Amino acid sequence: MTTYFVFLILLNTLAAQEKRIMESLAFFSKILGQEVKYSIVLPDDYFGGKFSYPVVYALHGLGDDETSWLEYGQISQISDKLVRESEIVPMIYVMPQGFRSYYVNTFDTKFRYEDMFINELIPLIDKQYRTIADAQHRATIGYSMGGFGALILPLKNSKIIETCVPMSISIRTDQQYMNEDASEWDEQWGRIFGGIGLNGNNRITEYYKQNNPFHIITENNLQELGNLNIYITNGDDEQTLCRSNEELHLLMRRRQIQHEFRVMDGGHEFTFWKAQLSNGLRFISDAFEGKPYRGDTQVKTTGSSLTSKQLAKLTIGNEELLAYLPAEYEATSRLYPVIYFVGNFSPTEKLAIAELANRKIENNEISPVLLVFLQGSALFQIKTVLPELEGKFRIRPRFRFRVLVGFQDEALKVFSVMANQEQFSSVILADGFLVNDSISNLISEMKPKVLEHTAIYIAAPDKGKFCEGNGNVHMLLRDKKIRHEYRVLEGEGGFNLLIAVWPEILTLTTNKFHQ
Repeated sequence: MTTYFVFLILLNTLAAQEKRIMESLAFFSKILGQEVKYSIVLPDDYFGGKFSYPVVYALHGLGDDETSWLEYGQISQISDKLVRESEIVPMIYVMPQGFRSYYVNTFDTKFRYEDMFINELIPLIDKQYRTIADAQHRATIGYSMGGFGALILPLKNSKIIETCVPMSISIRTDQQYMNEDASEWDEQWGRIFGGIGLNGNNRITEYYKQNNPFHIITENNLQELGNLNIYITNGDDEQTLCRSNEELHLLMRRRQIQHEFRVMDGGHEFTFWKAQLSNGLRFISDAFEGKPYRGDTQVKTTGSSLTSKQLAKLTIGNEELLAYLPAEYEATSRLYPVIYFVGNFSPTEKLAIAELANRKIENNEISPVLLVFLQGSALFQIKTVLPELEGKFRIRPRFRFRVLVGFQDEALKVFSVMANQEQFSSVILADGFLVNDSISNLISEMKPKVLEHTAIYIAAPDKGKFCEGNGNVHMLLRDKKIRHEYRVLEGEGGFNLLIAVWPEILTLTTNKFHQ
């Protein structure tokens, strides 16, 4: 009997050892003088081979714990799917308990979390699991407080960790820190950086500067940071973090620190972080393989049954315009909403825009809509052009059913038209050549009803010439509490940016038709 029970115990031990997703494991940290928990996800084939794997440290936000990425972030399901689809290489995911540390040492050295992470946790994982134990094959990813940790750990330890994907970084500019509510400051920041009970500039302690990305990026030798691979993403519905994350991106642009920056739909929530996980892991995977980032998942622009009958040419004044008509157009007598485009589009680009709209209509993802491509000169005669167009096509006449899209150098003109006329339910500024002062002046001249009725959508590239102007416009609109959507996508702009956001524009604007 004794031998039998010993055999059962051995079987159970082996079974436990071969679980590839393990929650709330623990080790005793001598540095912290206490137990630290962590969860881990091993690759699907971990126990079937002898390969070693790169490691991603997934960091949680304030108030969460080592289980949050598993429960709310679904990191194991999402990563497994990406591996099956050959989108990423197999990786080990370690989710440590972060406490309320912001993943750094406190100024008084009473809680040395960063030391524990670098000197105990990483060596422990490398010893207990088959890892590729070098900087190129380690990455951090995290949200909120974990976004701060995901960025600060590589910034301070670039020879240990080379790649990071910080999401919704819980960070403040100096000005924001100085103006933070006293209780918020003392409990959250002063506790870590020093300066409890202090106000204003006195909060900007030397220890704060040593642990703040703004100061590290401004003051450090940039050669030390040149090996880092950084992919930052933030939601456009964030409050304080909208400005701080944008300012950080603009600082990195000015300092010529290579990085990716995205602003997508969403706020401070797991719905947003899960949506960003796929591209974030693709970025990490490429860095692990020593490859340039392949870019975010692209929008498919073909595949509908668009016919030549659905493309109609017409002349307004001396200008020839092009219109897209839904497939059912000739078989009905109904009126349709319309989306007007103003920009320098090639025939191929107009066709791609129409193809994508046609496919979404065919799939019943949106209601049928007309598209009309205007010339820039027609834009300033919009009061006379609209009645003429609506006389030639069956267009619903009210402002609710009109959208105006301005592309690149036409975007500012489009915003100017919007500012003076209550004619459109939505105005889209795509890859706009925007400067803050021009928009600020236009906003100050806007009629209250225009701001109330017209939704604004801004899409900008993270490496474009006008990224600072677009970012400042977003922050201005946030400060003035003007309703808008803001997206930052990869690259230097151009038609690829417009086509990438076009499906979302279609969904948002057509939904607004029916509100």
